Amino acid sequence: MYIETAGTTKFDRKLAAPCLKCPTRRHSIYAALSGDMLDDLFRRGHCLALGRGETLMWEGEEALLVGTVRSGLLKITSMMSDGREQILGLAFPGDFVGRPFSRQATSSITALTDTTMCVFRGNVFDAFAGNHPELQHAVLLHALDELDRARRWMMLLARTSARERVASFLIEMADRAGAGDGEPVDIMLSRQQMADFLGLTIETVSRRLTALRQARVVRLPDLRSFIILSRAALRDAAGDALSLAA
Repeated sequence: MYIETAGTTKFDRKLAAPCLKCPTRRHSIYAALSGDMLDDLFRRGHCLALGRGETLMWEGEEALLVGTVRSGLLKITSMMSDGREQILGLAFPGDFVGRPFSRQATSSITALTDTTMCVFRGNVFDAFAGNHPELQHAVLLHALDELDRARRWMMLLARTSARERVASFLIEMADRAGAGDGEPVDIMLSRQQMADFLGLTIETVSRRLTALRQARVVRLPDLRSFIILSRAALRDAAGDALSLAA
């Protein structure tokens, strides 16, 4: 059975029981679910593949799906009145996206890289969560965490310097990728997207990255990757932005 969503690549195979061994599970809303509950839930879902640039849902339109990122990276965006796109957040492996118990998308969700997801039709997920308080509780905690993250992000944009924002962004990307010092990390955002996300101009982002490279804190092999040479120095550059972005 296919999940019909405009502009997406679709898989028709059911999610399999190896969910218990999925490395993203411990970071997801399903972490507290028992094996039997996981099997029961995931028999109701599907695996979906999005190619780079494909959109899972569009802002203001009906939101048919909810789900969790298994691999890849999604951007969560909103369109401003003048037609500019604003990146509101990024969804990494283990992150939950969509709006349970609601049928209208308040933002667009698009793949920045080839991405795979565990997805459920919204009404199916809602019905299951309604019968399983553990999952309802996890969804509520997720929503509260997202609210806290948004408040911290507002403070970060208002109170931190360009240097701190860029450095903290690089640390988060490396941490999410599980990369240590000396290991390459894909940025997956263009310089303009980084600038929009961090509330800076593209020129400022480029200058801050160049300064970190010249200080031998990072190496920049190309426009879409970086290598941390000194995590201690990068954390020092991030300053208070690290605690605010956590």
